[in-house]
Amino acid sequence: MDKISITFLNDGKEIARKDIPHGTRASQILDGFAIPPERIFAVTVNNEICPLDIPLTYSAKIEPILSDTKDGAAVYRRSLCLLLAAAAHKLFPSARLLVGHSLGYGYYYTLENLSDVSEKEISQLRDEMQAIVSKNIPITTRDIPYEEAARLFERLNLVETRKQINFNCSPTIKINSIEGFSDMYFGPLVLSTGVLKTFDLMKYGDGFLLRFPKSTDPTKLGEFKDEPKLFEIYKKYKEWGKRMNVTSAASLNELIANRQINDFIEITEVYQQKNISKIASQIVERRTVRVVLIAGPSSSGKTTSAKKLALELQAMGYMPKVISLDSYYVGRGKTPLDEDGKPDYECLEALDIELLNNQLVDLFDGKEVVIPGYDFHTGTPFFDDSNKMSLKGNEILILEGIHGLNDRLTPKIAPEQKFKIYLSALTQLNLDDHNRISTSDNRLIRRIVRDNNFRGKAAAGTIEMWPSVRRGEELHIFPFQNNADAVLNTALDYELSVLGVYAAPLLRQVTPMEKEYSEARRLLQFLENFATIAPTSVPPRSIIREFIGGSAFKY
Repeated sequence: MDKISITFLNDGKEIARKDIPHGTRASQILDGFAIPPERIFAVTVNNEICPLDIPLTYSAKIEPILSDTKDGAAVYRRSLCLLLAAAAHKLFPSARLLVGHSLGYGYYYTLENLSDVSEKEISQLRDEMQAIVSKNIPITTRDIPYEEAARLFERLNLVETRKQINFNCSPTIKINSIEGFSDMYFGPLVLSTGVLKTFDLMKYGDGFLLRFPKSTDPTKLGEFKDEPKLFEIYKKYKEWGKRMNVTSAASLNELIANRQINDFIEITEVYQQKNISKIASQIVERRTVRVVLIAGPSSSGKTTSAKKLALELQAMGYMPKVISLDSYYVGRGKTPLDEDGKPDYECLEALDIELLNNQLVDLFDGKEVVIPGYDFHTGTPFFDDSNKMSLKGNEILILEGIHGLNDRLTPKIAPEQKFKIYLSALTQLNLDDHNRISTSDNRLIRRIVRDNNFRGKAAAGTIEMWPSVRRGEELHIFPFQNNADAVLNTALDYELSVLGVYAAPLLRQVTPMEKEYSEARRLLQFLENFATIAPTSVPPRSIIREFIGGSAFKY
């Protein structure tokens, strides 16, 4: 029998090498890692994440995906979603289970044919899931012919999943199964249900949450932290999507195929602008507001949102002036270091808080100040007398940056003088019935495109720094989102079809020798669900122009 050479890695370092028979499954050689096998949820094969039941057919370097890592948590959560879908189908075969957005460490679900899911039904679901876990049933993955998949999804009433395979007509479709139930997920799953012990179901809104553990502590659930303002925005946006009859990638692809996409683009842009206009009205109604603070995670569209809000305020008789918190960086030499010993530009202490507050007080007192600048190449702040500013009469300040919702940013400013806006790129689309679109993935793809267009950075570089960006968001942005006076959803339902035109070629350039290869392949597979839209269809003042270029605004 042919032999292949397998190099075992742990944390990027070689720990063993072994020749094995061609076609051996990864699950059969886990002892080569010298790690308890129950901690291993998947493996990377030459930096591509693969399930444990994959047959190894060529010489490769393999590394374990552990339960307490980001990638391990993704495998666990995906598997939990299949477990829930199997339980729901058994108990409520006529009710469509639909996944929504993430909320805390959980996913929001509804049962479409049930207007309000009761505690009793949630308890039944929980008991059924636990029963499946206790039986330790194998989770299998196999390819079936397209025609068989179409019949399967029709029989299971997976409406959007059935529609979606029409737009990627592969001769075979990969499905995942637990006993008699099958579904389609995008990425590796655990080998059997026995490891899926840590979860809970919790009544929320008209549906319920499937709660799961943090990646850093996979054996217990954390305390639930509600995000009511964000949920309300999502709920309204989801209702709007239903009225538009566009709730999934398949629905969007239908519009593109039928050449009806341009009208939908205009409608989504108008709808977003109306929401910006509503926020502008709230600001005007306050009368005491002197500064509007706009915050949001990376690539949420803060800069364009600030400019669009400024236009709305002008239409209401105000004269806005926009500045960025980036102007107040203390400088590379004074910036605190993160846990890796690198400058932490995401922390509040990276900004000159005293200078900012003194200047805001002076501006509100009618004095003139010189707004600082920051040279990102040299990492030093500077002052230019040509950048003087004052606020008079009907002039109002718009300040955008990641710390806008944190009251420690502006301790000298009275609460009634501040209006705080939180931005989130919270798409209401799903890929299909049971596969959600991650807000983080949406923003990462935006950033990959922007970093390449305006900073010359390769996709691998953006992917490499993304975990650090996410850590900064968890520490400095998300804890303060409920402090917002208003929440603006900056996602546009058509945007991934445009961003994919730019992102896909960049992601294909990430090589198997790079650690970022697995994430690049995952994002490529994700983008394959969307038919493309020509960038020329994007309006000149769209938030999407902040990332792809060609904006009517100057940045």
